[in-house]
Amino acid sequence: MTKLALIRLRSGIRAKGEVRDTLAMLRLHRVNHLVIIDDTPSYSGMIQKVKDYITWGEINKETLAELIRKRGRLIGNRPVTDEYVKEKLGITIDEFAEKIINGEMKLTDLPNIKPVFRLHPPRGGLRDSKKRSFKEGGALGYRGEKINELIERML
Repeated sequence: MTKLALIRLRSGIRAKGEVRDTLAMLRLHRVNHLVIIDDTPSYSGMIQKVKDYITWGEINKETLAELIRKRGRLIGNRPVTDEYVKEKLGITIDEFAEKIINGEMKLTDLPNIKPVFRLHPPRGGLRDSKKRSFKEGGALGYRGEKINELIERML
């Protein structure tokens, strides 16, 4: 099962109530927040409902490992370190990321990790518009593998 990275790009000021509720269920409470989810039918329905506020695509294991290392936080806002992962799971962050991508583990298997990654705005900015889809030259919607490039710019 593939893992999707969802990044919120727009605020929900004028959004409908059900769109705001869906963003809250996805734990995307603020702009530039990222969550990792499974590609399941129930999540795809939620993604379709909020597609005008987020961008998403398939994350690879190198990007996920870098994301956990640089922006992963534990309760108390402490960073996730290789030592902590080794102590709790007996594996490195790279092995942990690979197991998450392969579906053998979940992000929540690491105790006390926060499920949301807070990112910086992308270096070099977003493409032309935060109101048009990625296919039309904007920033929103499905990106596929190109989500990894955006995450790298936001770390």
